[in-house]
Amino acid sequence: MTNNKLRIALALSSGLFSGLFALNSWAAPMDFASAYEAAQQHDPRILSARAAAQSAQERLPQARAQRLPNLSLSASQMRNNLETQSANILGQATTTKRSYDSSNQALQLRQPLYRPALVASIAQAKAQVEDAQANLQSNEDNLLERVAQTYFDALLAQVQVRLSQAQQTAFTEQLNAAQQSFNAGSGVRTDVDEAQARVDLAHAQILQAEQNLSIMRQRMQVLTGQPDGSALDALADLDSQRFAPHAPQPPLLQDWVALAEDASPQLRSLRAQAEAAKLEVRKAEAGHKPTLDLIAAISRSDSDSVTSVNTVHKQKYIGVQLNVPLYAGGAINSSVRQALAEQERTEQALQAVRQDLSVQVHEQFSAMTEGVLRIAALEQAVRSAQQALLSSQKSQQAGVRTTVDVLNAEQQLTLAQRDLAQARYSYVLAGIKLDGLAGQERLASVQRVNQWLTPSSQQQP
Repeated sequence: MTNNKLRIALALSSGLFSGLFALNSWAAPMDFASAYEAAQQHDPRILSARAAAQSAQERLPQARAQRLPNLSLSASQMRNNLETQSANILGQATTTKRSYDSSNQALQLRQPLYRPALVASIAQAKAQVEDAQANLQSNEDNLLERVAQTYFDALLAQVQVRLSQAQQTAFTEQLNAAQQSFNAGSGVRTDVDEAQARVDLAHAQILQAEQNLSIMRQRMQVLTGQPDGSALDALADLDSQRFAPHAPQPPLLQDWVALAEDASPQLRSLRAQAEAAKLEVRKAEAGHKPTLDLIAAISRSDSDSVTSVNTVHKQKYIGVQLNVPLYAGGAINSSVRQALAEQERTEQALQAVRQDLSVQVHEQFSAMTEGVLRIAALEQAVRSAQQALLSSQKSQQAGVRTTVDVLNAEQQLTLAQRDLAQARYSYVLAGIKLDGLAGQERLASVQRVNQWLTPSSQQQP
């Protein structure tokens, strides 16, 4: 029984340093990069964002087209039935019926010469395209964060299942030992009841952990578009030999804030929206200004009226057309006020996001900086808990400690291992979020995280 206890203690403690979080069953393992690539191809949100960005890009050629020549061709062919009533020389009413064909063709060219609203429209379209691109980048960053959150939540759920199972095994061993001691007359009933209570609690924790794992796998399956989810049974976990947490680089918080203010997709999007709102004011104000167009046309008409039957007219003309707005019922002034209000809204929204962005950067920067220290402390806590468990087991053999002491030591080791896994995953997530806030390259973040995972060649079959 002593050897069994030692084996259980070593299994609980050494797992963190030799693949504690490796899966028990392996089939087509999926790493973080593969999960992100699959999500890029199947996630409806990102596909919708890409379509929206592609749609917004067409605003610019549409706006530029308004300044280019507009050439139109019109043609008509009619069959006319004319009935004429008139008085003859005797004053009697007579009716004359006549049928004839008429046609009309015209080719017209219109070239805008002076339209202030068009200049603002083109600049506004550029800002709207920039807004769409920044919004797409923000959605891409959000996808990476969602994949990372779901991926490491699933890993944490797997850790919790395995730790609960190992804990139940250890408690069962203690229950058997306490029962044997009680039957032999050297033990007490309290140890048996305490061990049984721990076994029952561990069983309940296993059920809860398995349910949580099932939910995480379902989320991962939906996010990555896996048809059966078999690849999700073998997610690559962090390799303790490869995982090397370190403080953020650059090491100063103000440098990250400056990066975020310069390259954050959220700020880029709002800056573009503010610029578009400012140009909307110019467009609205242009409603008071005149417009000037160059017009050239060629037309041909055949019997186009009752007075010109069997007569063909050919006409060519070129000139300019001036339109001066005089009164529009107050609509233009209302549009200007509306545009000014929208400009104020976007500017205030930009200021609010800028302030909030600084807080978010500080939060994730601190999570990484403090995470390094927390991981080191928890690694030491796991080693200490391992030693405490071995000491408790030896003391129990010597009669100094009780079964309850060993159970408590085993539970303390399990909690330390769980907290260490959670701290590692939280550090990884903080790094991904910090890179996203600062507008850093997403693929670099994915590759960095993937290098910390257990290579597929080392994963157990």
